[in-house]
Amino acid sequence: MKILVTGGLGFIGSHTVVALQHKGFEVVVIDNLSNSSLKVLEGITNISSKTPEFEKLDLRDKLSLKDFFVKHQDIAGVIHFAASKAVGESVENPLLYYENNIAALTYLLQNLVNSPEQNIIFSSSCTVYGEAERLPISEDAPVKKAMSPYGNTKQIGEEIIRDTCKANDKLKAISLRYFNPIGAHPTAEIGELPLGTPQNLVPFITQTAIGKREQLSVFGRDYPTADGTCIRDYIHVMDLAEAHVFALERLLSSQAKDSYEVFNVGTGVGSSVLEVITAFESASGENLNYKIVDRRPGDVTAAYAETSKANDVLGWKAKRNLEQALNDAWEWEKKQPK
Repeated sequence: MKILVTGGLGFIGSHTVVALQHKGFEVVVIDNLSNSSLKVLEGITNISSKTPEFEKLDLRDKLSLKDFFVKHQDIAGVIHFAASKAVGESVENPLLYYENNIAALTYLLQNLVNSPEQNIIFSSSCTVYGEAERLPISEDAPVKKAMSPYGNTKQIGEEIIRDTCKANDKLKAISLRYFNPIGAHPTAEIGELPLGTPQNLVPFITQTAIGKREQLSVFGRDYPTADGTCIRDYIHVMDLAEAHVFALERLLSSQAKDSYEVFNVGTGVGSSVLEVITAFESASGENLNYKIVDRRPGDVTAAYAETSKANDVLGWKAKRNLEQALNDAWEWEKKQPK
């Protein structure tokens, strides 16, 4: 079966392409290379001994996207990653996020609902829960007012897909609400390589340890947690990639009970920023230069997943721990040009 992966050369997308090819799927990748590189194709090929078909295409280009679907009428399912994803940047430039995350999704769905096969997995986020009232966070936790434009695009994206499923009997969809993906493929052939200054904790940690960054900033130490820093559920990117394969197989085998389903994807374990720093120092043998700075707008105190639905219904469970993820991220960083 042919699977379309949008944003398939990005961090999570590239690892999911590897997982799909490992399971025997034929993959076609769309990416506009705004936050990725063609070199990622080489890494995917080195890992899986197979190069996915690739088309450089911006989903906001309606005519090119329509032509793509005319050319590829045998697509059995879509995994949609292509989106802007930095909380801080979304606060500074909300219109970019609404165009790139909402308009592109709308154009993609317009083509998908006219296709023979209509299965889509949406890259969502635990940010839809906001500052959760109860921990761990389950799928039936209320979706609260978003704390950033990025989070709002994920909420709106889910609503768009849900409404489209109601209006189209053939469309089947699963939203995977990610917690915090980290790490790299254990071969160190692909990993997280943000363009410019990293917006996420772990690549900033590894770049500081390798000497690319002078100092790591820890945003706030006055949160109501044991050590005063934010708590997150850090999941190995390969565990997350494999969750997409489980979700896709659920759609393709018509096991889904509803036309639209939601699953949390996390480990169920929360780790504070300082705990992650300590774990990295232990895994790598490096001492990190970091300082405490003011809180960052849009950050919640704590978020970690209740995973029983993904475990029991989807049949997926995270297999890799924090130390393995940090070690893989460090091995990847050491391979990058300084």
